[in-house]
Amino acid sequence: MPRKETISKRYIIDTAFLLAKQEGMENVTARKLAAKAGCSTQPIFRQYENMEDLWKDIFERAVEFFSFYYEKSDRVGDEPFVDLGYGYIKFAMDEPCLFRLLFLGEIKYGKSMYEILNGDSGIVAKEMSKAKSNGVSDPGELFTKMWIFIHGAACMSITGDYDLKDEDTIRLLKSTYNSFR
Repeated sequence: MPRKETISKRYIIDTAFLLAKQEGMENVTARKLAAKAGCSTQPIFRQYENMEDLWKDIFERAVEFFSFYYEKSDRVGDEPFVDLGYGYIKFAMDEPCLFRLLFLGEIKYGKSMYEILNGDSGIVAKEMSKAKSNGVSDPGELFTKMWIFIHGAACMSITGDYDLKDEDTIRLLKSTYNSFR
């Protein structure tokens, strides 16, 4: 009779995602994961052929988590790209390990930063459409300009170089939109 499986794939990925969220993807090793899951490495390799397959699942979970995080984040402005920028900067502040994984890492498992950011809900596409409705002649160019500011601020927040209060961030996002418009 085959041995009963006590450590499920779901449990492994949940534990691995938590480890990546808390300590960063570089710390998701078979041994660390086994210790956190309270098992040997055998259940991990029963579910995953190799660590690369597990890392890909962690990355996909992080993409889903970002989309969920953004959808639940506060809406702070009527101007296009302000909510997007605020949510992205807050994500970097609240989830620095996942931010590094998704937006600063070299390995993206075939997804561009735009695809990760836009997600299934079309976040960026909706904001560009909103900009077009507001009379912006080239929403793509405006997005690029805004994105340089947004991504820079988010990166500064995870290095400790961004200490602005939420209201200051919102004011700067609105000001940036209006100056680039």
